[in-house]
Amino acid sequence: MDNHPSDIALADLEQAINYWRNLRPSRGEERSLSPEVNRLAEVYALMIYERLQSLPLARIGPDALALIEAWRAKRV
Repeated sequence: MDNHPSDIALADLEQAINYWRNLRPSRGEERSLSPEVNRLAEVYALMIYERLQSLPLARIGPDALALIEAWRAKRV
């Protein structure tokens, strides 16, 4: 659950990643991530590396932000 509407919590980012994984599953023999999941995985890696429980949306690039906003719109 988001701490603030202008942030994303780590648990919510995990849910967004799973949402996009279900829509765009891994493909090919190498099981490559879809571009959508890959974008969100970069944000996830940053949060893990910096040991953050939430991240201001202002720190997220426009492509990943659009994916998060689309996920948020679908879960309402």
